[in-house]
Amino acid sequence: MLKLTYTEDSFHLEYLTQSPEEWVAQRVILAMRSGQFLCVKPNYASFLLPADLPGLEQLRQQIRIDDGGIIAICPCDRDYVEVSLSGSWLAGDTEEATGIFVTSISDVSDGVGGATPTLQETEAMEYPSTSRTELLLYNLWLAAQSCASVMRE
Repeated sequence: MLKLTYTEDSFHLEYLTQSPEEWVAQRVILAMRSGQFLCVKPNYASFLLPADLPGLEQLRQQIRIDDGGIIAICPCDRDYVEVSLSGSWLAGDTEEATGIFVTSISDVSDGVGGATPTLQETEAMEYPSTSRTELLLYNLWLAAQSCASVMRE
């Protein structure tokens, strides 16, 4: 599962092995017990990745293998591509711009790939609900963050 957290001035992506259904259920229980309003609705989320990021073509190929319609990559401009995901949006208000978006990208993870499993494939074998596409996307986001922090220094 991928968890995207949108705040007023930042965005953070996390990779979790828990299913979105389990995670959302726990958040709903927490909101009920603490007396908070929580809106959960199907929605889309997107974020940008550098267009020249190594591994982006691998993600495109993985999306072609798993054409479930949950993830799409579109050119944004010469420097960036937009990654769009469908999933569930959780916020304190129906129109709130800050909140949490969760999604699960299922793919064919049984036997697709080379003879020697990669780190991502090894993790996918350890956690059956793990998607190679999720792991690849998460690793690309981490690489983009690393590049951005080096450029700021």
